[in-house]
Amino acid sequence: MSESYKTHSDGLYFVSFSVVGWMDVFVRREYQDILVESIAFCQKNKGLQLFYYCIMPSHVHFITASENGNLSDILRDFKSFTAKKVMDAIEENPLESRKEWLIHQFEYFARISPQKQERQFWKHDNHPFYLNSNRMIQQKIDYIHDNPVEAGFVNEPHEWRLSSANENSPIKTDDAPLRFHY
Repeated sequence: MSESYKTHSDGLYFVSFSVVGWMDVFVRREYQDILVESIAFCQKNKGLQLFYYCIMPSHVHFITASENGNLSDILRDFKSFTAKKVMDAIEENPLESRKEWLIHQFEYFARISPQKQERQFWKHDNHPFYLNSNRMIQQKIDYIHDNPVEAGFVNEPHEWRLSSANENSPIKTDDAPLRFHY
């Protein structure tokens, strides 16, 4: 993993990653569920600590850390696994009306990427942002929770199903460290 994607062992990070071409893939529950299940797996088996999050149609935001100091590895594995699972689900979904177009786009973005792969799902130009002050943490929490409101999907942050602002979201969060001492 390049040095710009590495994380410190004890840090809290704001992480965003988006689907290539900002394509709205996570509008279907089937694809959302792949992310939900993968997050739960990483929390249970890999030491992912997830404090705040929002899954939007084309991208994901986390405020996260790692119990084991290997956040970079967890995120790499999460993105690799979910990319394959979501692309397979799209290809196998007989009800996916955008199937050919989506697959074509994944292949196109892989061709123009410097990495050699057949298809590309997640953009490569994102990296964890170290949160080193309470002000910065609060700013990112507000940004994450306001994202679906700003996009016009809901009127209030708690109305978005896949957000830590919604207490009924299927994704469980770790006890949020409300304030940090630096």
